[in-house]
Amino acid sequence: MPMSYEQHLDEVATLLYERYEQSEDAAIKLVMAAQEDDFFSGHDDDPSICTQERAEADARAVYRKYGQPRPAAPAGTQGTPGRRPKRR
Repeated sequence: MPMSYEQHLDEVATLLYERYEQSEDAAIKLVMAAQEDDFFSGHDDDPSICTQERAEADARAVYRKYGQPRPAAPAGTQGTPGRRPKRR
């Protein structure tokens, strides 16, 4: 049975909290980041896809895309992207 769009987002946040050991605040921030990136735009257009199964798949995808820490830049490469550090 489909959920409302808001219920779907809430379920995704709950799954992030329960399965991916995110704090409640972090789970909400991940859902908000995904929402700002239009990750859920199809859900708003077609509420029939707002199911429990889809929430579980969305939680996995949101965690993979927005929840993983970014790799640190290799030493000596910090600064403006695409520019080499000045040699002395």
